[in-house]
Formats: sequence, structure tokens, C-alpha cells
Amino acid sequence: MARVLGVGMVGLGMAVAPHALALRDFEGAGRARFIGGFSPSAERRTAFAARWQAPVFDRLEALLAAPDLDLVLVLTPPAAHLPVAEAAAAAGKHLLVEKPLEFDLARAEALVSMAERAGVTLGVVFQHRFRPAALRLKAALEAGLLGDPLSASATIRWWRDANYFAQPGRGMKARDGGGVLLTQAIHTIDLLLHLMGPVAEVAAFARTSPLRAIDTEDIVAATLRFAGGAIGTLDATTVARPGFPERIEIAGTRGSAMLVAERLELHAEGGSPEIIDHGNAGGGGADPMAFDHGPHRTLHAEMLDAIVEGREPRNSGASALGVQRLIGALLRAAGEGRFVTL
Repeated sequence: MARVLGVGMVGLGMAVAPHALALRDFEGAGRARFIGGFSPSAERRTAFAARWQAPVFDRLEALLAAPDLDLVLVLTPPAAHLPVAEAAAAAGKHLLVEKPLEFDLARAEALVSMAERAGVTLGVVFQHRFRPAALRLKAALEAGLLGDPLSASATIRWWRDANYFAQPGRGMKARDGGGVLLTQAIHTIDLLLHLMGPVAEVAAFARTSPLRAIDTEDIVAATLRFAGGAIGTLDATTVARPGFPERIEIAGTRGSAMLVAERLELHAEGGSPEIIDHGNAGGGGADPMAFDHGPHRTLHAEMLDAIVEGREPRNSGASALGVQRLIGALLRAAGEGRFVTL
């Protein structure tokens, strides 16, 4: 019989719902047991307990000391990821950390190194990698169905309203570490790298619109040169009312693909078009959580399997460093007005 893993949550804010729904599925299947959640906010603990009918702890130390706890989901704002992860790893708990891995690249690298030293499994919440259409596109590229990639671009034209930015600190460097790149577009940028491999050189423009009182960028346009030779563009913003599905387009020597949220069109040379359609709503509109929890469930399954099998998950912490390095290079290129080599 498969081992049942005990899972706890730290941070009971906006990111909770898809994780809680995924864990509920695994509890029903006998694969996981939800131990409880912790937040420093009594209001959030009360709301969480009422909605999910789940235990809550009023101290992090109490959660980490709970019997049968194996895995901690770190769902706090980015700047709190490292200290929470350090406490959990010191208690011997495995870690699944929300994106971005941390506030900045140095702290993200420190988190990865810390988990390696502690001997705990570290995963990051990049659930877009686990969408069925993205999994199919990844397999098609690895099988050479599109030939050698020539062009690859990502478009993230989302909208975030005043309610989103009403939370104290939202959109500010002190809380989030970054704007549209690090907080919203990071999922799609990570998926682009997951599909195409690393970027070698970038040039970019970035600015902050007058629509909200924030100190991070909410409009970015960039050109990319991939290490494999392909070139492309990145268009990312949260000012595109009412918000549109994110898009990745890849063209190769033997075919092309268009991935719009969870809808894939695959056009390989000599074959009929292949279409996988799981919808294109995504979370690009005013409600950033308007998506199905299925990819979170697949991501959780990968994490649980990796822990039981004693291996790195496909969404390992180390695999998340590439997108933070790229985001840093994009902002540096925009700030300095020059090409930046990674």
C-alpha cells in the first residue's frame, strides 16, 4: 500500500484554494492527509478553518511539531519563503513553495542550497508545466515533431483591478520583490523556458503605468535569443482590460504550435492538425484564481511521488532558478538600456 503523506500549509491567503482542493482529492484517494494550516493572522485562520473544515495552528512551531507531518506547502508572500522553509527543513519536512521561489535571485539560490544541505525535497508551484496541453507540447518538442525551433514567443496580456492592489503592499518591491514579471507572467515565462530551454541574451523595455500606486513594473516588452538559436519576443502586462488568455507560440523547421492557456494547436509537417482543448479562461482577468485545480492536482501528485520514491520532482526548486535569472536580466536590460547576456 502506498504511503500516506501528511501535508501542512503555511500562509492562508489567496493561493490556498487550488492546493486545498487538490489535497482534498488525495485525501479521498488515500494518498495524503491534511494536517492543518498556519497563518500569523487570526482572521485568516478562522476563515480557513470555516471554509475547509480543517485544523489550524496559531504558531508555526506547533504545526511543524504535529505528528505525521511530512510536507509543508509554503504559500506566504515571497519575502517570507526562506525563513519558513528554513524552519520546516530544520524540522525535517519536505517543501513545496509557491512561485516565485523567493523575493530575489540570491534568496532563491539560498533556499535551494539550504534544502540540499538539509536533505529535504524541494518543489516549486509552477502548475502550468502540468497542464495537459503543455505536457503534450513538451512531448512533441522532445520527439522532434516541430523540428528545430526557430521562433518562440510569449504573450501575457492580463488585467488586475483595484481590488487586487488594495491588499497592503501588493505590487510593491518590499512585499512582492517584483511586478508583472515576477508575480504574474512568471508562470508563462517559466513554461516557455521549460519548453525551449534557456535564454542566452535579452533586450527589454519596462515601465509602471499610472493606473495603480505601485513601485514595480506592470508593462514589459522584450526580445529574446535562446541558447538553442531561436529568437522571439515577450509581451507582459496587467493593464490589458478585461484580461486575455496567455499565449505561447513556437515555430520550427517542421511545424508550429500555439498554446493559448490550456488549448493547444499543433501543426506538424505532413500531418493533420492536433488540437487539445481544456479551455482558455486561465487567470488573466480580474479574478486571478479563475482556473481549474486539475494542474495543481497533477503537480501535487508529482511531488508526493518524488518524496515516496526519493527523487527530485520535475518541478524541483533548482529548476525554478532559470526563470528568476531571466527576469533579473530583463529588468537589468530595461534599466540600463542595453542587451544583457545571461
